[in-house]
Amino acid sequence: MSEQSAPNAPTELWVERTGTRAYTGRSNRGAEVLIASQGVPGAFTPGELLKIALAGCTGLSSDVPLSRRLGDDFDATIRVSGDADRENELYPQLDEVVELDLSELDEAARERLLVTVQRAVDKACTVGRTLKAGTKVTLTFNIDA
Repeated sequence: MSEQSAPNAPTELWVERTGTRAYTGRSNRGAEVLIASQGVPGAFTPGELLKIALAGCTGLSSDVPLSRRLGDDFDATIRVSGDADRENELYPQLDEVVELDLSELDEAARERLLVTVQRAVDKACTVGRTLKAGTKVTLTFNIDA
Protein backbone atom coordinates (compact mmCIF):
# COMPACT_ATOMS: atom_id res chain seq x y z
CA MET A 1 0.00 0.00 0.00
CA SER A 2 1.42 3.39 -0.94
CA GLU A 3 1.82 6.11 1.69
CA GLN A 4 -0.84 8.24 -0.02
CA SER A 5 -3.43 5.47 0.22
CA ALA A 6 -2.53 4.38 3.76
CA PRO A 7 -5.66 4.63 5.91
CA ASN A 8 -4.17 7.09 8.42
CA ALA A 9 -2.12 9.16 5.96
CA PRO A 10 -3.28 12.77 5.81
CA THR A 11 -5.18 13.74 2.69
CA GLU A 12 -3.32 16.23 0.53
CA LEU A 13 -5.50 19.19 -0.46
CA TRP A 14 -4.80 22.05 -2.86
CA VAL A 15 -6.45 24.46 -5.26
CA GLU A 16 -5.29 25.29 -8.78
CA ARG A 17 -6.20 28.46 -10.62
CA THR A 18 -8.36 27.69 -13.65
CA GLY A 19 -9.40 31.22 -14.67
CA THR A 20 -10.12 34.70 -13.42
CA ARG A 21 -11.34 34.29 -9.81
CA ALA A 22 -11.84 30.56 -10.50
CA TYR A 23 -10.07 27.59 -8.91
CA THR A 24 -10.48 23.84 -8.73
CA GLY A 25 -10.04 22.27 -5.32
CA ARG A 26 -8.42 18.83 -5.43
CA SER A 27 -7.40 15.96 -3.17
CA ASN A 28 -4.94 13.14 -3.64
CA ARG A 29 -7.97 10.81 -3.52
CA GLY A 30 -9.20 12.21 -6.85
CA ALA A 31 -11.97 14.49 -5.54
CA GLU A 32 -12.61 17.84 -7.22
CA VAL A 33 -14.76 20.86 -6.47
CA LEU A 34 -15.14 24.05 -8.51
CA ILE A 35 -14.60 27.28 -6.57
CA ALA A 36 -15.38 30.72 -7.98
CA SER A 37 -17.04 34.04 -7.31
CA GLN A 38 -20.70 34.13 -6.41
CA GLY A 39 -22.96 33.68 -9.41
CA VAL A 40 -20.61 31.45 -11.45
CA PRO A 41 -22.71 28.45 -12.56
CA GLY A 42 -21.55 25.05 -11.28
CA ALA A 43 -19.11 26.47 -8.72
CA PHE A 44 -19.20 27.07 -4.97
CA THR A 45 -17.86 30.16 -3.24
CA PRO A 46 -15.40 29.51 -0.39
CA GLY A 47 -18.07 30.61 2.11
CA GLU A 48 -20.56 28.14 0.65
CA LEU A 49 -17.97 25.38 0.99
CA LEU A 50 -17.46 26.32 4.63
CA LYS A 51 -21.19 26.01 5.24
CA ILE A 52 -21.40 22.71 3.35
CA ALA A 53 -18.44 21.37 5.33
CA LEU A 54 -20.29 22.20 8.55
CA ALA A 55 -23.52 20.56 7.41
CA GLY A 56 -21.66 17.53 6.05
CA CYS A 57 -19.76 17.13 9.30
CA THR A 58 -23.00 17.32 11.28
CA GLY A 59 -24.51 14.68 9.01
CA LEU A 60 -21.57 12.31 9.29
CA SER A 61 -21.34 12.81 13.06
CA SER A 62 -25.05 12.09 13.55
CA ASP A 63 -25.29 9.19 11.10
CA VAL A 64 -24.45 6.35 13.51
CA PRO A 65 -26.92 7.20 16.27
CA LEU A 66 -29.63 8.00 13.73
CA SER A 67 -29.12 4.81 11.72
CA ARG A 68 -28.99 2.75 14.93
CA ARG A 69 -32.47 4.03 15.85
CA LEU A 70 -34.05 4.63 12.43
CA GLY A 71 -32.38 1.98 10.27
CA ASP A 72 -29.76 2.34 7.56
CA ASP A 73 -32.15 3.79 4.96
CA PHE A 74 -33.38 6.88 6.84
CA ASP A 75 -33.63 10.19 4.99
CA ALA A 76 -32.00 13.32 6.35
CA THR A 77 -31.32 16.79 5.01
CA ILE A 78 -29.16 19.31 6.83
CA ARG A 79 -29.69 22.88 5.73
CA VAL A 80 -27.15 25.52 6.67
CA SER A 81 -27.35 29.27 6.31
CA GLY A 82 -25.75 32.43 7.57
CA ASP A 83 -25.14 35.84 6.09
CA ALA A 84 -21.65 37.25 5.82
CA ASP A 85 -20.68 40.41 7.64
CA ARG A 86 -18.98 42.07 4.65
CA GLU A 87 -17.54 44.92 6.72
CA ASN A 88 -15.50 42.41 8.76
CA GLU A 89 -15.42 39.61 6.12
CA LEU A 90 -16.66 36.85 8.42
CA TYR A 91 -19.76 34.84 9.20
CA PRO A 92 -20.94 35.91 12.67
CA GLN A 93 -23.48 33.07 12.85
CA LEU A 94 -24.20 29.87 10.98
CA ASP A 95 -27.54 28.13 11.47
CA GLU A 96 -28.12 24.44 10.81
CA VAL A 97 -31.49 22.72 10.56
CA VAL A 98 -31.63 18.91 10.51
CA GLU A 99 -34.74 17.64 8.72
CA LEU A 100 -35.79 14.15 9.84
CA ASP A 101 -38.97 12.08 9.86
CA LEU A 102 -39.35 10.90 13.44
CA SER A 103 -43.10 10.32 13.21
CA GLU A 104 -42.74 6.63 14.10
CA LEU A 105 -41.21 7.50 17.49
CA ASP A 106 -43.15 8.61 20.54
CA GLU A 107 -42.25 11.94 22.13
CA ALA A 108 -39.94 10.46 24.78
CA ALA A 109 -38.05 8.37 22.20
CA ARG A 110 -37.70 11.43 19.92
CA GLU A 111 -36.29 13.51 22.77
CA ARG A 112 -33.80 10.78 23.77
CA LEU A 113 -32.66 10.39 20.15
CA LEU A 114 -32.21 14.13 19.63
CA VAL A 115 -30.16 14.43 22.83
CA THR A 116 -27.98 11.51 21.68
CA VAL A 117 -27.55 13.06 18.22
CA GLN A 118 -26.67 16.48 19.69
CA ARG A 119 -24.03 14.84 21.92
CA ALA A 120 -22.58 12.92 18.96
CA VAL A 121 -22.32 16.11 16.89
CA ASP A 122 -20.83 18.08 19.80
CA LYS A 123 -18.23 15.35 20.34
CA ALA A 124 -17.33 14.32 16.80
CA CYS A 125 -17.99 17.18 14.36
CA THR A 126 -14.48 18.52 13.86
CA VAL A 127 -15.65 21.36 11.60
CA GLY A 128 -18.23 22.60 14.09
CA ARG A 129 -15.84 22.24 17.01
CA THR A 130 -13.16 24.17 15.10
CA LEU A 131 -15.54 26.98 14.20
CA LYS A 132 -16.77 27.27 17.78
CA ALA A 133 -13.25 27.26 19.23
CA GLY A 134 -11.56 29.36 16.56
CA THR A 135 -8.30 28.24 15.00
CA LYS A 136 -4.90 29.62 14.13
CA VAL A 137 -4.31 29.95 10.39
CA THR A 138 -0.86 30.49 8.92
CA LEU A 139 0.07 31.59 5.40
CA THR A 140 3.48 31.12 3.84
CA PHE A 141 4.76 31.58 0.29
CA ASN A 142 6.86 29.22 -1.85
CA ILE A 143 8.24 31.52 -4.56
CA ASP A 144 10.09 30.57 -7.76
CA ALA A 145 12.81 33.17 -8.10
